[in-house]
Amino acid sequence: MFPVHAMGYNWLQSNARSAKVLAERIQHLILTYKGQGFTCEKVILITHSMGGLVARALIHPKMGNLKDQVLGIVHGVMPALGAPAAYRRMRCGFEEGSLRMNPAPKFLGNSGNEVTAVLGNSPGGLQLLPSCAYGNGWLEVRKNGILLDQFPKNGDPYQEIYCLRGKWFGLLREEWLNPANNAYAGLTATIDLLQDARQFHLDIADTFHEQSYGHYGADTLRASWERIVWNLSGSLADSAWADYRITNDSMKGKLTLAGTTARGGKVAGIHVELGPSQGAGDQTVPLRSSDRQLLSGRFKAIFRQTGYEHQNSYSSTAVLHSTLFSIVRIAATMNWKDDA
Repeated sequence: MFPVHAMGYNWLQSNARSAKVLAERIQHLILTYKGQGFTCEKVILITHSMGGLVARALIHPKMGNLKDQVLGIVHGVMPALGAPAAYRRMRCGFEEGSLRMNPAPKFLGNSGNEVTAVLGNSPGGLQLLPSCAYGNGWLEVRKNGILLDQFPKNGDPYQEIYCLRGKWFGLLREEWLNPANNAYAGLTATIDLLQDARQFHLDIADTFHEQSYGHYGADTLRASWERIVWNLSGSLADSAWADYRITNDSMKGKLTLAGTTARGGKVAGIHVELGPSQGAGDQTVPLRSSDRQLLSGRFKAIFRQTGYEHQNSYSSTAVLHSTLFSIVRIAATMNWKDDA
């Protein structure tokens, strides 16, 4: 029987910073048990969602540097490559769910401006955005269902989407970033945080513990924002659509655009709407991101599962079973000093 400790962290601060804080707490815990006469050399980490990124940072030599004291890690519903849902929330607010009875969006951010004011100034929140490794083409612009273009094109969402200025489909509405007019907040500060997020993603890209186990949703019935699709309506055919400006924003996924056509004419009243969620996953993390764990070849076992939603994953019997299996397998690798 092993003692169990729950350790929270500030998800708004950088995951690298959280890793350093948790490393100190875990080291203190180990010393406490040793001081009480117990054998305590290593810990097993069980994570949920972003906690998986923190755990990977925890064993990184330049962050938590705790690899020697970690026996293994169980990753639950980890957004291994980030999640486009973060983009969606910064432009449209948190999702209300299929029954529209979930009160969480009212508190977490009911509209794009509310979420951007928080996540746009949060190192950890920005680290949830899709990394370069997520790949190209996950942000689409369509007109009456026909694909006009998709981004990123060159594997760099930071420059092509997140830090992009003057384009209505970019991540940041600059006027939403600093509602309090704080001298230390605003576009420049957020771009600096995005560059930090890029570096964090690069630093942990190949950081996995040798005893890693993972479980995550691969449910085709739980659409998970694998792609973000903006749909333009109307009959106007114009190649200058990318340069239109926003004249009205519902902050929940409906825009009105105006601008100058490729031939120099004026156009207004162009309606744009964010399309519905699509792609298998757990309603938040798409399989395209989660499967990085499987494709890495670095995990002892992967459980691709169905039947649960991201936030409540540990309420699933399948998740509990796979977690228990993983813990037992990790514990079996311990070389106890008393073993003869």
